[in-house]
Amino acid sequence: MSALASQGPWPVIADATHGAGACAAVTVAAVLWSHRDRFGQAGKAIVAALACHALWCLSMAVEGHASLVTTSLLALRNLSWLAALYRLFASDGRLTSVRPVRPVIVALTLVDLLVPAVLTAEYRVDPTLLSDPALTRFNILLLMLAVVGSLVLVHNLYVGAEPQARAMLRWPALAFAVVWVFDLNLYTVAYLDSAWPVQLSALHGVVDIAFAVVMSGGALRGQAMLRLRPSRAVTFHSVSLLVIGAYFVAMIGVAQWLAYAGGNYARWLQYGFVILATAAALLMLPSRRLRGWLRVTLVKHLFQHRYDYRAEWMRFTRTIGSQAEEAPPLHQRAVQAVADITDSPAGLLLVPDDLGEMVLAARWHWPTADVPGPALSPDAVRFFEAHDFIIDLDDLREGKAEHDEAALIPSWLSDDPLAWALVPLVHYDRMVGAVVLARPPQARKLDWEDFDLLRLVGQQLATYLAEHRGQEALAEASRFDDFHRRIAFVMHDIKNLSSQLTLLTRNAERHADNPAFRADMLVTLRNSAEKLNTLVVRLSRYGGQVEKVEPVALGVIAREVAKPFEGRHAVSVIERDPCVVSGNSHSIEQVLTHLLQNAVEASPDGSPVFIAIAEDGAAARIEVVDSGSGMSEDFVRTRLFRPFVSTKPGGFGIGVYEARELVKAMKGNILVESREGVGTRFVVRLPLAAVHKRPNIKSKVA
Repeated sequence: MSALASQGPWPVIADATHGAGACAAVTVAAVLWSHRDRFGQAGKAIVAALACHALWCLSMAVEGHASLVTTSLLALRNLSWLAALYRLFASDGRLTSVRPVRPVIVALTLVDLLVPAVLTAEYRVDPTLLSDPALTRFNILLLMLAVVGSLVLVHNLYVGAEPQARAMLRWPALAFAVVWVFDLNLYTVAYLDSAWPVQLSALHGVVDIAFAVVMSGGALRGQAMLRLRPSRAVTFHSVSLLVIGAYFVAMIGVAQWLAYAGGNYARWLQYGFVILATAAALLMLPSRRLRGWLRVTLVKHLFQHRYDYRAEWMRFTRTIGSQAEEAPPLHQRAVQAVADITDSPAGLLLVPDDLGEMVLAARWHWPTADVPGPALSPDAVRFFEAHDFIIDLDDLREGKAEHDEAALIPSWLSDDPLAWALVPLVHYDRMVGAVVLARPPQARKLDWEDFDLLRLVGQQLATYLAEHRGQEALAEASRFDDFHRRIAFVMHDIKNLSSQLTLLTRNAERHADNPAFRADMLVTLRNSAEKLNTLVVRLSRYGGQVEKVEPVALGVIAREVAKPFEGRHAVSVIERDPCVVSGNSHSIEQVLTHLLQNAVEASPDGSPVFIAIAEDGAAARIEVVDSGSGMSEDFVRTRLFRPFVSTKPGGFGIGVYEARELVKAMKGNILVESREGVGTRFVVRLPLAAVHKRPNIKSKVA
């Protein structure tokens, strides 16, 4: 009783966990029986192994680890596992190709049988021999040998399997590895201490539960979704932690050895070693070169592919599509996106200029590169367009060129030891750029996977750059189009002024002696001069902008616009309501001039044109009505408001378009009603000045 008390709660914990392990093994065995075909020929053997495992767990809970019954059931458990492993080899079709495995299985079987045989013999001869330290260490050593051999079998089972067979072998191999790795640690501690580790043994039941659960993973539906594929970041950090842990364990071990072997200078040696080892660790662990070497080593030995393509593509997309305010320009982001893939610390981007020569467009962390004006010759550009070939500059320096690219690469690239690779950016057989990558800190050779990924990224990046350049070209063309449109508006205004001055000249020949006519002529000339002087200023507002919004009396402007037509065509201004609108006087005058000029030109001689002004709710309504030739419904719908479309010989076709844009800029609208052979009515609605100001007043009060 006192012995149990000295062990604390661990015996109770051991009984509970092993009992739970037995329950888990029985439950999973029952589940796997209906899905045993998923393991091929090994299905029945695995179910039998789970049953034997459950019996051993039950014996551990009832009899304890030192019982002959428990030891015998342990041997039965191990033998059933070996049988399951052998059947898994058979399911994989490798029995004939792994004949060396059979002697290993036979040897492990003999070892597993030897342990209970030795214990039985000891018990028969003298029961006190069971507690003899030397014999206990011998038995534990036999168990360790059996576990190590079993782990070797599991390794050969999984590593030697075909890729398509690993999906079935993954879960059984993992389950066996979980238990045998724990057993190896348990037996190692017991061998070193020459005593059974009660605390560690009590946790064996938890491992048994994990063994049963993992074993069931291979029989679940949708097992492809349960594949354990740790990411490269997790693998890198996990191995880094293991390396750091192993380093400190080794450091402690050496320090302890120095404490025993150092004699009188033990503490000096011990503390000196710890200080030196810690300083070395602080210097080496933050090293970028060490991290790069560790990453390359892990990728080389633990992964089938060098790159995590999903992570690389997401990083590439984030870098190119960054919209943050502090983000560098697109050309620098393009270099960074390619350099990040190969861990290059710097890079250059070459793009064609207006003459088609490749010139430097952006640097990324490479201020020392001496790039001449034309960075690549036209022959090199044609070569890359024809072959889309990635250049390994180290191969060129060593004379390993596969084509004629050695003569095409300029000396500023081949002579720079930092230059590592040149990636052409080809879009539809046209080279839109090239990225020069600097040598990464962890030097290595470019292989087929680097070339494939860089070629794919280069094509995608070429699409981005081509689209960006196309957008810039469209923006520039749009600016030129806007400029040409403004010039066309100015030409249209000059044409209208020229018509007015021509009419004035004709009337002057007949009425030059009339003092009233001379007074009107001076006013008309003054107005025309003012209009010509404001054309340059008005260039900035063509295309939907107005200079200044102010209260404007519509009746006054309508009469001024109609006055030049007196004596040439009958124009009547009907002001039903005195309306003051919120707008720009020059813009309103321009709108009415366009509409009235078109109405007069469309009307036959003697047919009057009317300008009617009236209030219409919160807006003023201006109607320009003629009884001319009219327009078809299709023309009004599809062509009337399109610029540079005109039915008049020599017309610019922008009068109505400009009128609509100016009205829209003053927060109004323009409508048209027309019928062929009857006439046309344009309706312009502009906000009244008082109504237009009320929202501003309310917003200030609020």
